[in-house]
Amino acid sequence: QVQLVESGGGLVQPGGSLRLSCAASGSIFSLYAMGWYRQAPGKQRELVAAVTSGYRTSYADSVKGRFTISRDNAKNTVHLQMNSLKPEDTAVYYCSMGRLVPPDDYWGQGTQVTVSS
Repeated sequence: QVQLVESGGGLVQPGGSLRLSCAASGSIFSLYAMGWYRQAPGKQRELVAAVTSGYRTSYADSVKGRFTISRDNAKNTVHLQMNSLKPEDTAVYYCSMGRLVPPDDYWGQGTQVTVSS
């Protein structure tokens, strides 16, 4: 059974940075794609960034140039570095894992990110 546990959310001022982390249990991590989704109040969940098992990355247009996804197979972790944060980045961020992109086979519990002055 795969478990995903996110950390690193919080309150940050516009223009600031946060780094989200997701730790995965199990032995399949290196074989699966990983992703970060977000869901703002009243909006659908959207894929923000993904990284394949081959380290190929992809991003939503709204975060390109500001967010960076990375994975560490030795530690079964995936990170999302978020820079130049905007109020519209406010959402619950979810870590996900899947065999393909978009990865949606397994989900974390979510972590709140609030961008506000």
